[in-house]
Amino acid sequence: MEQFAAGKVLRSRYRLDRILGRGSMGHVWQGTDVYLERPVAIKTVAADLLALPDWRRVALARFQREAKAAARLDHANITTVYDAAVTEDVCCLVMQRVDGTTLDNVVDGADGGRLSLPAAVSVAAQLCAGLSAAHAADLVHRDLKPPNVMVSSSGVVKILDFGLVKVLSNTDPRLTMTGEVLGNVSYASPELLSGEAPLDGRSDLYAVGCLLHHMLTGRPPFASGGVAELVTQHLTQSPPRLADSGADVPAALQELVDALLAKRREERPVGAAEVYAALAPYLPAPDPSLALRRMPPEDPRRPFLVPQGPVEAH
Repeated sequence: MEQFAAGKVLRSRYRLDRILGRGSMGHVWQGTDVYLERPVAIKTVAADLLALPDWRRVALARFQREAKAAARLDHANITTVYDAAVTEDVCCLVMQRVDGTTLDNVVDGADGGRLSLPAAVSVAAQLCAGLSAAHAADLVHRDLKPPNVMVSSSGVVKILDFGLVKVLSNTDPRLTMTGEVLGNVSYASPELLSGEAPLDGRSDLYAVGCLLHHMLTGRPPFASGGVAELVTQHLTQSPPRLADSGADVPAALQELVDALLAKRREERPVGAAEVYAALAPYLPAPDPSLALRRMPPEDPRRPFLVPQGPVEAH
């Protein structure tokens, strides 16, 4: 399996320029498509994982799932996949490069570590718009967390990393979580943590509720203790109300967050489009003048001049 280093050109086309981030499975590179002369992001699998037969199987299966799943999706709030290779010689995923930063950096940089109500709702609504497309394609993301949400410099929110995606119709036991590390327990649904099957889109909606709580209060609903304690809290403990963490929100929005964080998925909203509609009253009012002046970086209001609507469930 090919070793990766800055300056290397993969598949005679994609040059690795510098590392943008490191994850459990490998690296994300800032790269260049030398044929089309455009910037790209390139995911590669860590060489030490590929040296282990069991992890090699998991890594290659995950990359194949991510490439095929993301390639099925065409939505403004999901990162576009351009190309992929999963062979004995090279393992890479070439994607749209988004100029911006991840949601964790946006929240950490906000005043008091919290976003304003319109900004938080704007992010959550865009997540729901993107998730509606994934769910309509029979896909569940399973790993929504702040590092997997990119906020572009124009304010458009992009869902990243479909590496843990689950195809609802796929019952192949070889494509389970076995041998994989679950993302961030702070945003995982009770049914995901307990291994309940089959999962559906309401698991992702629970994560949206956790993200909303985090954006509005500065922390996830359950954020203390070790992994075992966090799992127990998700499974058994009622989440704190937003007001208990100093967030002053309308009663209807608190009710929506409560519904998203329901332990039983039957008590959550049916679909992402329903959540989008419930968030709509709190979105910032469209301001045509925003299109004519320079905007500050990572302003989540910008896309709602012409919001990308959710895909209705069929």
